[in-house]
This record gives sequence, structure tokens and C-alpha cells, in this order.
Amino acid sequence: MAGSTTAERGERQQESSGPPPVRRLRVRRLRVIIILAVAFVLVSAGSVWLLYGSQWLRVERVSVSGTDVLTQKQVREAAAVPVGSPLISVDTDAIEARLRRKLPRIDAVDVTRSWPHGIGLKVTERTPVLLVQKGGKFVEVDDEGVRFATVSQAPKGVPALELTLTQPGSRAASLRRFGESRLVREAVRVAGDIPAAVARATRSVKVRSYDDISLELNDGRTVAWGGAEAGAAKARTLIALMKAAPDARHFDVSAPTAPVSSGS
Repeated sequence: MAGSTTAERGERQQESSGPPPVRRLRVRRLRVIIILAVAFVLVSAGSVWLLYGSQWLRVERVSVSGTDVLTQKQVREAAAVPVGSPLISVDTDAIEARLRRKLPRIDAVDVTRSWPHGIGLKVTERTPVLLVQKGGKFVEVDDEGVRFATVSQAPKGVPALELTLTQPGSRAASLRRFGESRLVREAVRVAGDIPAAVARATRSVKVRSYDDISLELNDGRTVAWGGAEAGAAKARTLIALMKAAPDARHFDVSAPTAPVSSGS
């Protein structure tokens, strides 16, 4: 029998030196997958241990900023941050809720993690725009009409709110129609629109009815403001009127397009 030709021998050599069998490729791929899976598990386990089990990333300090009337100690105690706990597990929403519940003076609070060992509490306190006298103390009311604190001494530069709604007629009708809370909010709107220079000298904001609100200044001068609408226009008119009649004792800006001043 004739031997193999040169061409046949070349074909056999090419087949023997070709790519590895499919089975060998599958084994190699499986090994790579197993190695990657093990590496992933080890990295994940290490991360979990680092965040939850180690002593490296735990709460060690609580910093407080933004306080004015409140003290940092009061804020820390109300926040009740679990010092010593893993930083990642601290419930920042629960801390915020506790602060708002225990300290109504707080208007807003930002609770942040400060890696690797801190919790930051940045608070914004409510600012009183009116005071409601209650017995020998004063209830502070902010620009949203929220009564947030009772203090024994009236803060300087904050006018008192006087509700004189017990008289018959339209005043009593105003109270029945709008309710005391609504009338307080109207007074708050007026207090927010009073020009800064006048606000510092305002002793009280008096509410007789929904559309009969007036100001009494420290020197005895009075301002008839009317309702809470058109507050910006009334503020501009009042400043101009006071400059035009510096000796007047009474100013009426209830109709800002037709203001009146009187007395001397």
C-alpha cells in the first residue's frame, strides 16, 4: 500500500496542532467563574465585617451646629445618637424625628454621617415674629403661625399679639367665621410685612377682626393696617408716610393708595 502523501500528512499535523477540545475550554471557564465568585464572596464578607463588625467605623462623636437659643447639649440629648454603634447602621431619619418631637424650636435639621467616626447635626431654629402672653409667660409664634416655645422673658424686638375678639357685632362674627387660628395666621402675615425699622419699634399687633389689624409702637404711635392683603404695598406706603409726616401720631395704610396720617 502506498504511504501517505505529503498533503495528507500536513492536514493531520494541522488538526493535531489546532484549538483545544471544547471540554477543556469549558473546564477553564468554570475555574475562572469559581475564582471570581470566591473573590466576590470574600470581598463582600470583608466589607460587611468592616462596616458592621469591626471597631474602625463606629460612632465616637456627635457634632452640633446652627444653635442659637438651644444649647448643643440639649440637641445631643434629644437626638440620642447611639454612640458605639456601627456608623452605617445609624437611623438618621429616626434621629431627625426625635429632634423635631422633643425640641419644637427646631424648624429644620440635617443629620449626616461624617466618616469614619462622626454624626453631624445641623439645626435651624424657628424665629419668633409674635408673642402671645399666657399668664406671666410668653408663647413664641413663628412666621408659619406655629406656637413652638414658652419663655419666661419676652425676646427683644418681637411684638406681642393681642386678640380683642370678645366684643359683640362684627368682631365676634369674625371669630366665629374664621376661628382664632386663622386670625393668628393673619396677624403673622402682617408681622412679616412690617418694615424692619418699624418692626423693631413695634410693641404689639392688635387683631380686632379679620380686616381690622393695627400696630402699636413703643412711643405710643399707632398704625391702622387693615387686613393682611397687599402687605408689601402697605409697608412701602407706611415708610413714605412716616417720612412725610414725622410728627404724626396715627397712620392709616389700610387703603395703601389713599393713606392718612393725623395727630401731632
